[in-house]
Amino acid sequence: MKRILRGLRVLTLAALLLTALLAPAAAQGDQAETGPLTILFTHDTHDHFLPAPAEGGGEYGGYTRLASLLRQERVGASAPVVTLDAGDFSMGSLFQTIYASDAPELRALGAMGYDVTTLGNHEFDYRSGGLADMLTAAADSGSPLPALVQANYKPPAADTAAWTAWNRYGVTDYVVLERDGLRVAVFGVLGVDADECAPMSGMEFTPTADAAKRVVADIQSGGGADYIVCLSHSGTENGKGEDYELARAVSGIDVIISGHTHSTTQVPIQVNNTLIVSCGEYTQNLGVLTVKKTGGRVQAAEYRLFPIDETVADDPELSALAAEFQTKVDEQYLAGYDLTFNQVLAVSPFDFTPISRFAAEQEEDPLGSLIADSYVYAVQQAEGDAYVPVDFAVVASGVIRASLTRGEITTSDAFNVSSLGSGGDGTPGYPLISVWLTGRELRDAFEVDASVTPIMSAAQLYPSGMTWTYNPHRMIFNRVTDCAQVLPNGTAVPLEDSRLYRVVTGLYSGQMLGAVNAKSFGILTVTPKDAQGREIVDFEQHIIHSRNGSEVKEWYALASYLQSMGTVDTRYAAPEGRKVSAPSWNPIQLLRNPNWITLLVLAAAVLLAVLVAVLVWYLTGNERRRRYGSRRRGGSIYRRYRG
Repeated sequence: MKRILRGLRVLTLAALLLTALLAPAAAQGDQAETGPLTILFTHDTHDHFLPAPAEGGGEYGGYTRLASLLRQERVGASAPVVTLDAGDFSMGSLFQTIYASDAPELRALGAMGYDVTTLGNHEFDYRSGGLADMLTAAADSGSPLPALVQANYKPPAADTAAWTAWNRYGVTDYVVLERDGLRVAVFGVLGVDADECAPMSGMEFTPTADAAKRVVADIQSGGGADYIVCLSHSGTENGKGEDYELARAVSGIDVIISGHTHSTTQVPIQVNNTLIVSCGEYTQNLGVLTVKKTGGRVQAAEYRLFPIDETVADDPELSALAAEFQTKVDEQYLAGYDLTFNQVLAVSPFDFTPISRFAAEQEEDPLGSLIADSYVYAVQQAEGDAYVPVDFAVVASGVIRASLTRGEITTSDAFNVSSLGSGGDGTPGYPLISVWLTGRELRDAFEVDASVTPIMSAAQLYPSGMTWTYNPHRMIFNRVTDCAQVLPNGTAVPLEDSRLYRVVTGLYSGQMLGAVNAKSFGILTVTPKDAQGREIVDFEQHIIHSRNGSEVKEWYALASYLQSMGTVDTRYAAPEGRKVSAPSWNPIQLLRNPNWITLLVLAAAVLLAVLVAVLVWYLTGNERRRRYGSRRRGGSIYRRYRG
């Protein structure tokens, strides 16, 4: 009997052991194969409803062609499909001028069958109120719309108007899509740099990783999902960046669609168990990613970047929608400027620098010169007999969004070049502002261009009325070797350190001038002032207005200057020496006119050299003393042995 009981116990233990072994195997079997899922994705489309001229000929982009390609990819897909966008769908063409009233961007995404999108920094260019109006207009349109997700960038509790609009549209932290038995959770976040690029958003920022961890936990505790996709407007650059760090910090995200930096990943970036992908800006490509999971680990089964060019046919439905919106742009916005969408302003006998290469090199560029000169022209026209001479007009490369090509230049083309923002009047387009800087502060502004541009190309400056020469091999923040004011007759005169000079730039660039002090850790000082030398607190009080009281917009300055020429002046076919790079390793050139930064580094280098010399002397002396002592001890032993 005892043997029988002992046998039963053995059988019971064996059964329990077998159950324990099989249970994990069964669980692994459940997740051994998940998927596949195909993700069609874009980001940073920036209102590119229509195709644009491509570098080297042909055309690229346009919602009208993207719609055709999306339909084609869905029909040919062998796996369930979701269509996603990672933000900055607005601000880049004349269609944005009806952003608040008609919400053309979200309605276009809906018409193209997008499932989900998120908010980028440029969705806040018309500030919290403009975004609220756009969300309300979209919801009221009755058009099909994508879901909108945003988990870490929200209105403050006191902004009831914004929250009413967000709730009216149905903005949520995340959504869960059902596709042929697959559950796909999609959430949205916005990064630190994107937040800094939206200084007037009025939103409250929660650290991206903190929000992502919370949302992933909510998804997993609320029934889970087969895939978790993050629409991140944070960015990756050269395989690194905020989204790279997000993937390292937060587990559970299968795919990050990475917007904001306008990057293009030729292959997915694998970080832990997360894939990061980007397809480039302005609807140049459609990203196609097919994923599957094996043993819970996500894999890219297929990855393609499908170029959107003239080989892709226009979609009739999107073409009709674009034409409808174009008519509204003419009626609601351009009529106030006595212009139309496709009106020819000028003819250029040459191509300007393609935007794909613009600001890639630290150098003067004719397109930047043309824009800066247009600011001076626009102020002269606005002020008439009361014109106060502009000493320095400047545009930063970060606000230049398109280029111009040989042939006819239309109103739409001019707007695309300077398409960002809104003014104090709430209407589309950043206005010009007038501020005053001392000669010493202008030198520091030139140092921003010379020293900061290599690490942040958006800071590159293109001037009118000033010239400077710099040596890129000199110490940072001490690279400008010469500078001068250029008078209207072409004469160059030295800058006076304490004199106030009138500076004209765009509203956004003017606000960024004030950030130079903090960004350079106080090394550089640029404090915009009024004509009496008082520091400017509210830049909107210094907007330039035309004689009829309307704001002088950046884009209209360019458009009116082009229109005044008819044929673009050939002086803009090449650089004119406004900004000159003079690289040299000559010690005299490297150390001539050092500022305190260079002197401090030199002093540190001399001190280090002295310390090294002392250390070498000390160690060498010790070695000599050791050897001498060794010889003495050896001689004594020898003498004792002999004795």
